[in-house]
Amino acid sequence: MTRGHYEYCVMPFGLTNAPAVFQALINEVFWDLLGKGAIAYIDNILVYSTSMEEHVRQVREVLTRLQRHHLYVKLEKCEFHRSTVTFLGYVISHQGVEMDVVTVRAVTEWPAPTTVRELQHFLGFAKFYRRFNRNYSAVAGPLTSLLRGKPKKLTWTDQAQTAFQQLKGCFTMAPILRHPNPDLPFVVEADASSSGLGAVLSQRHGEPGKLHPCAFYSRKLTVVEINYDVGNRELLSRQRWRSGATGWRECVIRSRFSLTTVTWSTFGALSG
Repeated sequence: MTRGHYEYCVMPFGLTNAPAVFQALINEVFWDLLGKGAIAYIDNILVYSTSMEEHVRQVREVLTRLQRHHLYVKLEKCEFHRSTVTFLGYVISHQGVEMDVVTVRAVTEWPAPTTVRELQHFLGFAKFYRRFNRNYSAVAGPLTSLLRGKPKKLTWTDQAQTAFQQLKGCFTMAPILRHPNPDLPFVVEADASSSGLGAVLSQRHGEPGKLHPCAFYSRKLTVVEINYDVGNRELLSRQRWRSGATGWRECVIRSRFSLTTVTWSTFGALSG
């Protein structure tokens, strides 16, 4: 076997680009079902429906395509006709999306980091679930600042310990994020400070007048964005759902604005 061209008959384990190749195959197999009754990530497939009749039809279609392309599933790893499922670290039901109980327990038992690597591990975990935390960037700020400049040694302070406990508490009290309903009005609440910005996407489900969160968003401002004036920072905080807002039936944007009263005498002085 010293000459000629050889290639794998099946995709082997361990190759760097193997996940991307497999995901491309899954996307090709379910190209017209993704986002319209099915969600697929690598070898995790979630089928969702609004009725039992539709669900049976969609599950049969997914299984048929898997068989047609010689892709096989293990029966013991499958769950059928469930009202609540655990998928990619989330608990998904008809009510919405929430954190897994096992995940919440792991957060409460997480010890304070003693090394840079341990802090990076915790922040990586926390960032994955930041969608459940309304003020993630503000709460995690004292922790992320410890990694500035790529330090080799971790300097743990009282402020860092307070932020660590506060961040863990935020995840243990994380709300259920409701599924967005395109037939209901959306409410976007946005705000920005001198160091960060945040926004909440909500809808009124069930109880009249009560807003239920669909998603949270927060992040630090970049070095360039810190120089923005208040108005532009406010506008920047609404960019998260700008593409979706153009297709929503109704959208209410609530934010805090800086108002300046200009009298005729002041206007005359300004205009020269």
